[in-house]
Amino acid sequence: MIKNLSYLQIFLLIFVSGCNNMSSSSNEYKVIYNNEPQQPKDEIQEKTDYTIAIIPKVINIPYFNAVEEGAIEAGNDLGVNVIFKGPSVADSAQQIKIINEFIENDEVDVIAVSANDPETLVPILKKAQQNQIRVITWDADTLPEGREFFINMVNPETLGRHLMDTLAWNVGEEGEYAIMTGAHSASNLNEWLKWIQKQQEEHYPKMKLVEISATDDDPHKAYTIAKQLLMEHQNLKGIIGNSSVGPPAAAQAVKEAGKAGDIAVVGLSSPNPMNEYLKDGSAQVITLWSPKKLGYLTVALSNNIVTGSLPHDNQEIPGVGKIRMIDDMVIMGEPIDFTKENVDQYDF
Repeated sequence: MIKNLSYLQIFLLIFVSGCNNMSSSSNEYKVIYNNEPQQPKDEIQEKTDYTIAIIPKVINIPYFNAVEEGAIEAGNDLGVNVIFKGPSVADSAQQIKIINEFIENDEVDVIAVSANDPETLVPILKKAQQNQIRVITWDADTLPEGREFFINMVNPETLGRHLMDTLAWNVGEEGEYAIMTGAHSASNLNEWLKWIQKQQEEHYPKMKLVEISATDDDPHKAYTIAKQLLMEHQNLKGIIGNSSVGPPAAAQAVKEAGKAGDIAVVGLSSPNPMNEYLKDGSAQVITLWSPKKLGYLTVALSNNIVTGSLPHDNQEIPGVGKIRMIDDMVIMGEPIDFTKENVDQYDF
């Protein structure tokens, strides 16, 4: 229905600045319509009638703020309307409500969701498909019958094993450690947890996992949990945060307890919220991919499927790079490690 698109190149490693770390206390949803192009007119694809809905797990945390920026930029570049709308807390019931509204209002061509639960969203996603809406997942998957394909940031085994390695290297490969996850129901977090534990069992027998605590991607709850971990486990040597609110909360708790350097903090987070913690020794290594690029890729592939093109292995996506395919899973790229030596090179 539209001509071949010319995408703008975006930088791979310069992204959105860290935004407010505090989750919204209201139950209102956030909606952004991407109707106003920001690039020069001669560089913008003419707008189409296509509308792509991007649904994150939760709004108002830096990680998903960065995804939002990338999604909006892609919408401007590709000439499609983008709605970025998510719940104020990481809750699958609220995601179902949002999706049902899209279906009833007949306002979108594609729904792309980061699922808070891999099973409970499937019926509403099937309903969307029955109403001629294309459905994909990104960041966190559903069961395969709920979508066409899943956009993953990195290979989950590679990431989980690497997170365990970064902790082990910073605690001398021995001692007690804890994991701060997001929601217990999130499929991507559970997959990473599996590989973290498998790597420890296979390669670090002198280390012991003492607790896995769920923060529900709430910064306040994460901070409370981090302080509890320090109080309840006096021999704790390290904490892995496998969702983005975990490492900042853990580092703050370690810093306040005067245990910087004694308890290692590693995990997944954006570099900006972790900059000072890395520099003062309250955290050691932070790992992530580009969330902005993930948002851009999600809109680009959504636009491709609505115009008749499915992703394939080694496909070059302008503004993103080459993607890989494993069965029905897209893999965007490789993770990046941030330390006190290189953290100032990144801004997101």
